[in-house]
Amino acid sequence: MTDAPAPLADPHLVYDPVAGDGPKDVVILGSTGSIGTQAIDLVLRNPTRFKVTGLSAHGTRVDLLADQAHRLGVRTVAVAREDVVPQLREALTARYGAGEPLPEILAGPDAATQLAASDCHTVLNGITGSIGLAPTLAALEAGRTLALANKESLIVGGPLVKALAKPGQIIPVDSEHAALFQALAAGTRADVRKLVVTASGGPFRGRTKEELAHVTVEDALAHPTWAMGPVITINSATLVNKGLEVIEAHLLYDIPFDRIEVVVHPQSYVHSMVEFTDGSTLAQATPPDMRGPIAIGLGWPERVPDAAPTFDWSKASTWEFFPLDNEAFPSVNLARHVGELAGTAPAVFNAANEECVEAFRTGRLPFNGIMETVTRVVEEHGTPGTGTSLTVPDVLEAETWARARARELTDRTASAEARA
Repeated sequence: MTDAPAPLADPHLVYDPVAGDGPKDVVILGSTGSIGTQAIDLVLRNPTRFKVTGLSAHGTRVDLLADQAHRLGVRTVAVAREDVVPQLREALTARYGAGEPLPEILAGPDAATQLAASDCHTVLNGITGSIGLAPTLAALEAGRTLALANKESLIVGGPLVKALAKPGQIIPVDSEHAALFQALAAGTRADVRKLVVTASGGPFRGRTKEELAHVTVEDALAHPTWAMGPVITINSATLVNKGLEVIEAHLLYDIPFDRIEVVVHPQSYVHSMVEFTDGSTLAQATPPDMRGPIAIGLGWPERVPDAAPTFDWSKASTWEFFPLDNEAFPSVNLARHVGELAGTAPAVFNAANEECVEAFRTGRLPFNGIMETVTRVVEEHGTPGTGTSLTVPDVLEAETWARARARELTDRTASAEARA
């Protein structure tokens, strides 16, 4: 996956699918999640810049989805769960006045994919997990600008995404990749010596592998810096999230893995850095707040004034950087390995991790067992598939196998611990 002629994300290139005056039409996928709710806050504060035309959500927070739809005046609402459609229609009816037309409702596992291809300028993919792949591909194929917060779709379907994306069509929304995107605007790809991706270190920074053996779910969810969903928060605790970001950086910017470094930065002020060949390093820094990266994703090449808070430079502060402990947190090196294997290996890594995180959340797997199990699944998978011939069925088949194998291994672990 290193033979692409140009990087997927390039701040020097602007892809504009719809010309015209007025607010930019936006579709938000995953509107009731962390990214979605912050994006809506940004839109509501900037009504002359953005207009939301469609929202999608899983369907577990129907009242919030109905509130969002009414407040934004959207045309279409999509839910993955068909069983909540009556509840959603009732919630919408209660909020819309007499004579006000209700938005169109799409329902089912393909609803977000349908919405991603609808008429708009930008699709913000804030869905969590590899289920975001189909909407990502649909948005690209329909010619929309893709503000990508769903890193998993790029991880598991890298060659598929690269085959569809036009220059400048993808704008990254992860804080780390939005930071790299902005810093890269200062030079060309030939000027780049390496990318430096920062990690907060999560709630277990400084602990040894032995000290992590008995940490609880509550411990893992107590992130010191960011407020995120449970899956992403646990991925931050294992640093799987950072491993996925290394693969994503490789795919977005076409930089070899050996030139992508991870450093621990507990304050989470510097979101990532680019070191150039002349010895200079550019760092992008803001207080921890996702509305800044979201504003880059929705507004680029323009910046959105007051999108996120700023530093008070008149106050003293300390910014620290530490090397990554690869023994306690082996996920980043494993991610590099599967990224270099390419093919279906990243899909296997991601799917196995999602199953193991769920097993940890439900008490069937200890914390260290997450990466131990994922590593075993990756090793058993081997290296079938190639980056150039990857298809969507290949990805789905690999994910299905990885999930089933991860469940087998976690059930075996749970049974052994129950007997002990």
